[in-house]
Amino acid sequence: MKKIILLLLFVTSLFNSCNDFIEEESLSNVPADEAYKTAVGFQLLVNANYASLKDIYGGDPWLFVAGTDMYAEGRSPEPAGLSQYKQLIPASEGVDQLYMACYQLIQSVNKTVYYSAITEQNANIPVLVGEARFLRANAYFLLVQTYGGVPIVEENFTNPTLQFDRNSAQEVYTYIIKELEASLAAVGTTAYSTSGRVNKKAVNDLLAKVYLTRGYESFGSSTDFATAATYAEAAIAGQGLIILPSELFYPGNDLNAETIFSVQYNFNSTSSSPTTLGNKQFYYYSSYLGGAETNGSAPLRSYNLCPTTYALNLFKQGDLRWDATFMNVVYEKYYDFFRVADKSTLKIKHFYEPMWYTAADKTAWMTANSTKLATGFVYHDKGTYDAAYTLVKNLDYQTIPVKKFDDPATTTPSSTGPVSTRDIIVSRLADTYLIAAEAYLKSGNSAAGLAKLNVVRTRAGVPNATLAEFDINYILDERGREMLGEYNRWFDLKRTGTLVARAVQYNYKITSAANFNGNNGTLKILRPIPQTVLDLNQNKNFPQNPAY
Repeated sequence: MKKIILLLLFVTSLFNSCNDFIEEESLSNVPADEAYKTAVGFQLLVNANYASLKDIYGGDPWLFVAGTDMYAEGRSPEPAGLSQYKQLIPASEGVDQLYMACYQLIQSVNKTVYYSAITEQNANIPVLVGEARFLRANAYFLLVQTYGGVPIVEENFTNPTLQFDRNSAQEVYTYIIKELEASLAAVGTTAYSTSGRVNKKAVNDLLAKVYLTRGYESFGSSTDFATAATYAEAAIAGQGLIILPSELFYPGNDLNAETIFSVQYNFNSTSSSPTTLGNKQFYYYSSYLGGAETNGSAPLRSYNLCPTTYALNLFKQGDLRWDATFMNVVYEKYYDFFRVADKSTLKIKHFYEPMWYTAADKTAWMTANSTKLATGFVYHDKGTYDAAYTLVKNLDYQTIPVKKFDDPATTTPSSTGPVSTRDIIVSRLADTYLIAAEAYLKSGNSAAGLAKLNVVRTRAGVPNATLAEFDINYILDERGREMLGEYNRWFDLKRTGTLVARAVQYNYKITSAANFNGNNGTLKILRPIPQTVLDLNQNKNFPQNPAY
């Protein structure tokens, strides 16, 4: 491995938050070097690795989902570079977020690995190191998908340095797999819902995703897709999908039996600064609902990353995921859906017509609910509440709210900022089934892939897909139905080579494939290496991505 010297913005004061399982404490008046050499101090260092995930996933999710087929700008502007590509340059807003946050976690893990050899030894040290190496591999996986080749850094830097070299994407993938193989051998098997820590299921799941993604690359191995399927099967381990869609994301059920890995929060960890220490996942995917103006009866929404017409049309009659995903019936107080058990006397303020409704269905619904309609009730016809419709109307409540991430706790502030203390689910079992389906398809075993996909459809209450319609576009549609709003859509489209075609076809803000045109005839598929990183690097031969 090359000798790499990297400017890393790591601070050891990451011990400022905790989650359900990973408790942290301040070791005041004890030098960090001495603290990390104790069993307690080393455990806290590992906990800091987990806490760094909040910097990666807890803020604005532009790099995960913007500029795709599923979500588009509403009344509030999104960063133009990341949402429309034409204006994407190294200095664009949001480009550096993952780069900086991932390298902060990487340096935290580097410190963990360094101290693991000199700390007070016990049988749990190798397990903790295995967990840390999983987190480092995950950070590199995010980086290589987003930016291509990046520096591989393992040194525990104690002083800032200003020069680094760039590894190739192929080298980064090789490194990720090596890290995950070491992690798989070390971590435990305790259920994630019990421990809240990386286990073998999580490592197998990530290995499946890494091999699947590498399989699409020019340097991928001919066996990568089959290997991905093998790891996905190991992660599934015969476990079925038995939790109802309505319960999967219901508040308080984040650590359910199908959650494989997540970024964990709780109210106690954010109580010292509730408007800065939570996360923003519930802030997006809808129109403005009032927020602080409603005295806590509705969440504050950003009015961007609104579902596209394509995203809404994915759901057909009978799909249980429609009601589990969207708040298509909104009462006078939005949060009454969660807070009031008996809704028979509640008045309905908004109704968003399902995409399969006919004129007769509308008449039947209005008749059945005629006594339940609130003053000022609005019936939103299909075709009038997608992201593009904000060009016609951009009223409050105009686009359909996504409810699956709602945080209705009475302690949740009705104000701007990362205020949710619900977990951000990074990997879950249905995702793994669909990864397996894609891996089998790409390895030439369509029958096995279709069987995996139909497990997901059966749980959703919809008919099985057929072999004739089973292809990569069908898988992407199914991932859209199952995982709307979860932080994977840009990666799905980039991995499968469908980003340009699908963004142009379904995102009203991206009107032409020319939006992706970059320098040297290269399309803007990879994001640029951030300008701040290049400016700080004294190695002026560090290459920018060719499109920029």
